[in-house]
Amino acid sequence: MHIGGFIGSAVLAVVVGVSSPAAAAHAADAPAVAAKSAYVIDSAGTIHFSKRETRRVPVASLVKVMTAYVVLHEAKLGDTITITAADVKHATQNGATTAALKKGERLTVRDLLYGLMLPSGADAASALARTYGPGNAAFVTKMNAAAQRLHLADTRYTNPDGLPTPGKGGYSTAVDQVKLAQVALGDTTFRTVVGQTEHKVTKTAAHRAHTWRNTNKLLKQADGVLGVKTGYTSAAGFCLLFAGERGGRQVVGVLLGDQDARRFSTAEKLLDFAGEQIAGS
Repeated sequence: MHIGGFIGSAVLAVVVGVSSPAAAAHAADAPAVAAKSAYVIDSAGTIHFSKRETRRVPVASLVKVMTAYVVLHEAKLGDTITITAADVKHATQNGATTAALKKGERLTVRDLLYGLMLPSGADAASALARTYGPGNAAFVTKMNAAAQRLHLADTRYTNPDGLPTPGKGGYSTAVDQVKLAQVALGDTTFRTVVGQTEHKVTKTAAHRAHTWRNTNKLLKQADGVLGVKTGYTSAAGFCLLFAGERGGRQVVGVLLGDQDARRFSTAEKLLDFAGEQIAGS
């Protein structure tokens, strides 16, 4: 079922399909970007920065944006999911980031979305995919079907968490990641989740207490930030999908193949650069 107000693919085409000469005109003034790929666009369709934006690369845990998108289409936020030993084992055996879930805990989809997006829990991804595939393979099929519907022609998913196996976690491009983020941010639940710096789950008879902190340091580092997601694998490097409000527009960007701390400082500079261009337009 649909939860919240997603932007349709037809609207998406309008939002991201309009280009502007502004990026070329102001290229000399743009901040230095050392990431291997980057792309920044605003809600009026103005491209503020691009660098190897159509290159297919692994995107690590940015994959979880699509996982959340599919879950929000398939689930009810109040649905309860029981964590299995396999969910926990999947994260620990693969050396992945976790939401510190334990076998037998029962949590709502709403809470698991926080566990998925804030600490980037592969255990939460496993539980959600297992439930709403049902099963991992069927869930990945739904992810790829959603990518096709959204015209993400250079995106392929092989798992719901972005881990290197199987198939190196699939691939995407800077342009496709920004397109997906624009759509996902149209859903109020998604926007609320990725905009939180911390989420606490109080202990009940069904589950332990959890405190999940957002790995996206940009939320505390800059003003007007909306989210969205961090990621890292050795193949993908450090990645950051980010969004903010500047000059009355929503600015969405991504950095792929960057360094850890630098991705946040660069994203802040790109948001401010876009804001300057919007103010001067």
